Amino acid sequence: MTVKTGLDVLLNTQLDLLLGQRVGVVTHPAAVTANLVGIVDALRAADVNLTALFGPEHGFDGSAADGAAVQDAVHPRTGLPIYSLYGVTQTPTSAMLNAVDALIFDMQDVGVRFYTYLSTLFHVLRGAAQIGKAVIVLDRPNPINGVTLEGPPVTPACISFVGILPIPIRHGMTLGELARYMNGEYALGADLTVIAMQGWARARYFAETGLPWVPTSPAMSHLNATLLYPGLCFLEGCNISAGRGTSLPFEICGAPWIDAYALGEALNALVLPGLRVNPTQFTPCSGKFADELCYGVQFHVTQRDALRPVTLGLYLIATLHRMYPQRFSWRASHFDQLIGNTQVRAALERGERVADIVSTWPKTLVEFDQVRTPYLLY
Repeated sequence: MTVKTGLDVLLNTQLDLLLGQRVGVVTHPAAVTANLVGIVDALRAADVNLTALFGPEHGFDGSAADGAAVQDAVHPRTGLPIYSLYGVTQTPTSAMLNAVDALIFDMQDVGVRFYTYLSTLFHVLRGAAQIGKAVIVLDRPNPINGVTLEGPPVTPACISFVGILPIPIRHGMTLGELARYMNGEYALGADLTVIAMQGWARARYFAETGLPWVPTSPAMSHLNATLLYPGLCFLEGCNISAGRGTSLPFEICGAPWIDAYALGEALNALVLPGLRVNPTQFTPCSGKFADELCYGVQFHVTQRDALRPVTLGLYLIATLHRMYPQRFSWRASHFDQLIGNTQVRAALERGERVADIVSTWPKTLVEFDQVRTPYLLY
């Protein structure tokens, strides 16, 4: 059975929610119907009165580079204003919402704390609550399932836009569930409606939904990358390429000074569950080491249920740090924001075992699971 997203459920059975409303939409190109109709076209075809559009990181059209500020614009076909929530402001202002009665939020997430769409959702809920505007979240699958939890929470010192909530890296929630969680746990006071999916079960991966995968950002073009991203993104916090500027972002890694075969042998010798790697080489066209030949490895998921990508990411960093102590360097503040604390980097620098670092996580994961349970929809 093909899953029905919140958008399809809205269009099929709940359009009455929008009657007489001036509607703003916070979205991106991956917000499509099962037939690949974009949300703006789908809502206009249903005679919804759209008055404003809003875009997250990468912009409303999904083309901006990671971390690049996005400017306001005008939608070329409709003439509607497009307000950026990843530029001068991250929170919708009263001026942006002046012609809006209700905000629809529809984005496909990847199930990882530092993927910034959940941060945009937090700011949307808070901003809309302060101005008295309703928020309707159209839910979509967590592509890496809603059961598995992994990683530490964010400590107060490391709260940032890539870690806006003290939740695990792999949180096992949909954005609809996170909206309920944020509104409840942080008393945001938003007038919130979540339109749930039909047919999605927590243990299902996106590949099992029957839905088409539309890239959620420039570097998330392949569904396979979502399985590895929770750990390979740690490479953004050091001087190793994660494959940006290639056809396989977050599925390869490397640098000009790495011995690809030695790294491959070292990682395979760890016998990490659900994973094998093979040596590779690549030349990024942008980002780290642009136009330089890099040597490294490609990651292959052999059993997705067994894979623990956050743990993999730490083993990868630890191995690179050990093999190349003179070459490896940190982007310390960014790594700390991604992992959520300063202690993990310090432990890796001391040469502590990854297994010992990971062994500290289960208690907080159990606690988070208990807190999130009342907000789950599936």
